[in-house]
Amino acid sequence: MFFDHLELAPADPILGLTDAYKADTNPKKVNLGVGVYQNENGVTPVLKCVKAAEQRLVDEEQTKSYLPITGLPEFGRLTREMIFGKDAALVDNGCAVTFHCPGGTGALRIAGDFLVQQNIAKRVWISNPTWGNHFQIMGAAGLETAKYTYYNAQTKSLDFDAMLKDLGQAAEGDVVIIHACCHNPTGLDLSHEQWDKLAQFLADNKLLPLLDFAYQGFGRGLEEDAYGVRKLAETGIEFLVASSYSKNFGMYNERVGALTVVCTSADIAKNVQSQIKVAVRCAISNPPAHGEKIVVTVLSDPELRAQWEQELAEMRDRMRRMRELLAQKLAAAGAGDFNFIVEQNGMFSFLGITKEQVQALRDKYGIYLVATGRACVAGINDNNIDYLADALTAVVKG
Repeated sequence: MFFDHLELAPADPILGLTDAYKADTNPKKVNLGVGVYQNENGVTPVLKCVKAAEQRLVDEEQTKSYLPITGLPEFGRLTREMIFGKDAALVDNGCAVTFHCPGGTGALRIAGDFLVQQNIAKRVWISNPTWGNHFQIMGAAGLETAKYTYYNAQTKSLDFDAMLKDLGQAAEGDVVIIHACCHNPTGLDLSHEQWDKLAQFLADNKLLPLLDFAYQGFGRGLEEDAYGVRKLAETGIEFLVASSYSKNFGMYNERVGALTVVCTSADIAKNVQSQIKVAVRCAISNPPAHGEKIVVTVLSDPELRAQWEQELAEMRDRMRRMRELLAQKLAAAGAGDFNFIVEQNGMFSFLGITKEQVQALRDKYGIYLVATGRACVAGINDNNIDYLADALTAVVKG
């Protein structure tokens, strides 16, 4: 009576890909569609520092009562240190407020809700291509969406001039979602010079940046990956940052993210905080505690923090090694010049292959990629890289 008119919703393109991979009986099958870090054995590990922090929480935690709507104050301060730098004014001067949200996805949705509820913006510009959920999240929050060019398929590079040309059509007050580092899906990041130009462009055109900072530490390093965010902070403009601890802490299922809003004064920030509290209260009431407390425990303890930074470096270095090794093996096999994937950052890579070639990899070799040619570099390891290189060479050469 009420639900019988409903039709089966289409499967999520990435989750559906994982289902198809699981059903494949090919013993050599490879899943490069999954969006999580995997170690050399194809496992998403629990970091040692996280295990140690969890044990400490088990031994010392005294209550399971609600957290504040914003999350723990220490979580907010430590998150701002991560984003802006330990000695940055925005850590403690009251001009930036931080909320713990359920993952980076939750942070983006709370940001969208806040912008719509307070009539701050009506339209958001999103890179083409991007993480597909950006459009769904912003559309569900009530924002009109538009695309700006980011990737040049012919040169397999970032098209910065086209990006600025498209954003030149944005109206004053429009929101612009920008990947702070490790662009998903291309792996192509803005250079320092491009960030400098973009920050001034956004300020001059009175656009509101919303930085998706999901992969801090997965690109070049914790400090290096924050260049763009800190450049925006230097300009003195208002902006928002949706950050995540899912990747750099390996805590995907704990849903630990943060929304940070930078304002021009502490008084304005207080008003912003009060209104985002309303948005959070309507959406989730209070944030989950366990993952947040792990982050606070690790980042507050010098030994655990040092261990975390070492484990993070090992994840980052492994992915970079796989990039370099794959490019070498493809060149040796006669597949052509794939050095462009070495210039990319983070967990994802655009391999520059067609949808037909992606389908051929799946049908003939049991190698699963997103239809756009986006591959999760973390799914490559020493056990499958030769098989992958041979298969890629075969489909590229036809």
